[in-house]
Amino acid sequence: MKLATWNVNSLTARLQHVRDWTALEPVDLLGLQELKLTDDKFPAEALAEAGYPHCAAFGQKTYNGVALLSRTPLRDVVRNIVGFDDEHARVIAATVEAPGGPLRVLNGYFVNGQAPGSEKFAYKLRWLDGLLRYVAAELAAHPRLLLMGDFNVAPEDRDSFDPEGLRDTIHHTREERAHFQALLALGLVDAFRLFEQPEKSYSWWDYRMLGYQKNRGLRIDHLLASEALRPQVRGCRIDRTPRKWKQPSDHAPVILELAG
Repeated sequence: MKLATWNVNSLTARLQHVRDWTALEPVDLLGLQELKLTDDKFPAEALAEAGYPHCAAFGQKTYNGVALLSRTPLRDVVRNIVGFDDEHARVIAATVEAPGGPLRVLNGYFVNGQAPGSEKFAYKLRWLDGLLRYVAAELAAHPRLLLMGDFNVAPEDRDSFDPEGLRDTIHHTREERAHFQALLALGLVDAFRLFEQPEKSYSWWDYRMLGYQKNRGLRIDHLLASEALRPQVRGCRIDRTPRKWKQPSDHAPVILELAG
């Protein structure tokens, strides 16, 4: 089974990219972030034609929005962080059948935070606190769990093209990294780091200043697997292919492979 996460930076603008990429890489479940559309505009018919008849979306006009696309039925869908009052569409969860039994998937578009010291950064830290409590509760109920999405956190220096120059800036702060470690401490593992990876492996590149061409990137898109799921993890990789296409998202998909 293959699962993937991808911030498409507008599903309207990148729908054909999603169709083209899933034709090349037919993952079983795909978590999307930054839909930038309302639920009534969600292209369910086009995605069903692409092989994903089972979709759950949580959209929002202009900003945010998340979705799960699946080849098999999704059940027990929950939108947003339970117990955290938030007007933004950032989290969607569902259960899907997988090798070894039901798998709970949480797909999130984490708060960007703008800059340390700003109100948006304070909101990010509050949101991360709410997420941590929610994930802990979900893990207790669903030991086989996968947390995926655009985390907007580069957890280690090797996840940034300029760790010294960007130290303590957004995505690199001690507070954000501590929250990432707190998620791992719940009993999750960074699937990408379970395997030997090329140096300077990133999942996001700025559109400006030839960010992709110069590989000035960050690894901020992650898949965290629970300890119960870890024995089935067989691979995790970043696929840069769609980042090279015309008018791409600034993010690349990250793919997780589970043993059958």
